[in-house]
Amino acid sequence: MTINIQYVKMPTSEAMNDYVEKKLQKLAEKYDWLIRADVSFKLENNVYGKGNICEMELSLPGPKIFATSKEATFEAAAKETISDLEKQLKKRKAKFSTH
Repeated sequence: MTINIQYVKMPTSEAMNDYVEKKLQKLAEKYDWLIRADVSFKLENNVYGKGNICEMELSLPGPKIFATSKEATFEAAAKETISDLEKQLKKRKAKFSTH
């Protein structure tokens, strides 16, 4: 699986790259039909402290899967987004096995 990580209007972070790649590789091992992951991190000025946005789009056979989350830290946002993607992947895999 190819992983593309973008940072919108903020500096890049090698630590975040490593963290996200490690988490996505686990998904790729579980679901070997994943093709590509597009990840983008955005910083939003938010008074409530939850201004760190993580968006992920997975390319796979059939329609793409997309998830986004807004948390206090980028790590938490990435973890939440990957968790949402995994739920969608489980549903997609269930559809595959019934057809």
